[in-house]
Amino acid sequence: MTYICILKACGSVRTVDKGKQIHEEFANKCLLLNNIVLSNALVNMYAKCGMLAKAQEVLEELSVRDAVTWNTLIAGFVQHEQEHDAFHCFAEMQREGLSPDRTTFLCILKACGTTKAIAKGKEIHYAIVKRGMLEKSTMLFTALVDMYAKCGVLSKAKEVLESPLARDVDSWNALILGYARQELSSEALKCFERMQRERISPNEVTFIYLLKACGSIGAIDEGIRVHDEIANRAILEKSIAVGNALIDMYAKCGVLTKAQQVLEALPVRDTVSWNALISGYINEDQSQVALNCFTKMQREGLTPDEITLTCVLKACGTIGALRKGKEIHYMIMTRGLLANNLMLGTTLVDTYAKCGLLEKAQQVLEELPVRDNVSWNALLAGYVQHGKDFEALKYFAVMQREGLSPDEATFSSVLKACGTTGAMDKGIQIHDEILSKGLIKTHAMLGTALVDMYVKCGVLSKAQKVLEELPIRDKFSWNALIAGYAEEGHSNQVLECLEQMQRENLSPDDVTFLSILNACS
Repeated sequence: MTYICILKACGSVRTVDKGKQIHEEFANKCLLLNNIVLSNALVNMYAKCGMLAKAQEVLEELSVRDAVTWNTLIAGFVQHEQEHDAFHCFAEMQREGLSPDRTTFLCILKACGTTKAIAKGKEIHYAIVKRGMLEKSTMLFTALVDMYAKCGVLSKAKEVLESPLARDVDSWNALILGYARQELSSEALKCFERMQRERISPNEVTFIYLLKACGSIGAIDEGIRVHDEIANRAILEKSIAVGNALIDMYAKCGVLTKAQQVLEALPVRDTVSWNALISGYINEDQSQVALNCFTKMQREGLTPDEITLTCVLKACGTIGALRKGKEIHYMIMTRGLLANNLMLGTTLVDTYAKCGLLEKAQQVLEELPVRDNVSWNALLAGYVQHGKDFEALKYFAVMQREGLSPDEATFSSVLKACGTTGAMDKGIQIHDEILSKGLIKTHAMLGTALVDMYVKCGVLSKAQKVLEELPIRDKFSWNALIAGYAEEGHSNQVLECLEQMQRENLSPDDVTFLSILNACS
């Protein structure tokens, strides 16, 4: 009994060294031979400490194991996002003739939802019904609703919820979150209304999910209704999580004055509160206001996290606030944050690139422990933006030597550099690569970039041919061709392009008219 209690303590605080010591101590006394409870405690300790291979090794060496033993290992795999190993253990458990219990099914349903294994989820659903377990466990109802919702089968999730036994606040929350993830705000609100009709009291989680649904599609009127309900229940006085969700909803809907009012009225606010507001201002192109919020946050004694610093760097790059960007860089370096956060490193490269410090951007990129095509794209776009097109082409070659696969953003920057420098051979090579990857079918901006590249290289017939073969043409691709013909004084072709553009129901904009007037003059 002593050993069981100590193993439980080791698992709770993740002290695996002490757990191993205890393991050796009772192994020498041969206590595992006939004590299934002690064996289960040992498997549980290793699983909770994340040593799943060791937990499995212990389980396989046991002379006797039961459903609890397997449940412990399965739960460990699910907790540490190794769902396929959990499925394997579940199959092994059944092969041993052990019957899954409620805990087993709860773990496996969670794994099914995470991996979107809908076929396996339906199989588990059938097994639960066959055993008559649903009538005895509202937790299984909730797990089923959650699994179907995460798999995107919301009609089935709703069908499960129709059972009178299933409808508690947790199962409703699972369905509401499912609708929120699918950006079905109105359906999420209908769930809330039905909850109220059935006198099921919403909790903080309900309101957080509802606000998430409203924010995701900009449903401000529905968001205000949820806010009113929150205010009637005086929830903001005791829940910072709901307050943060409310700020985030208003920020995503672009109602930033209201978002700031909510923040200022909170009795307690944290870094997450400020992050929601700061990112809202950045998304609405109010970067200076975002930086002002960052200053206020620091005055309150709050420590910015990696999300805050990423947002603030983005604001610095947008408005060219180089001094503030360097200050943030120093803060990042002193806290050693670049070691494990590629997004933060990429944003730092992007900030220096946008501010014109291209050598510094390149230095930061080279010092990143890991870099991907997004971090390279930030550097390439910076070189192109500041007219350093030859350098962009040079570093594109370096990127490829690192074995990274260019994406549509990479190709857009490189095509622009090819057009500016007249590197048509390179442009043709990029064109072939884009076609081989099938990117032209799904990325209209690549079509425009190709047309623009051929125009700038003076091959207008090729530019027109590319445009005519595009699966999707927009006003930007037509503008690129019209500008090319106008530049060369081919006024007849300019007017023909205008007529064709209008026949495709595309409205000319100010760029189109400038090119036409240039041709006419």
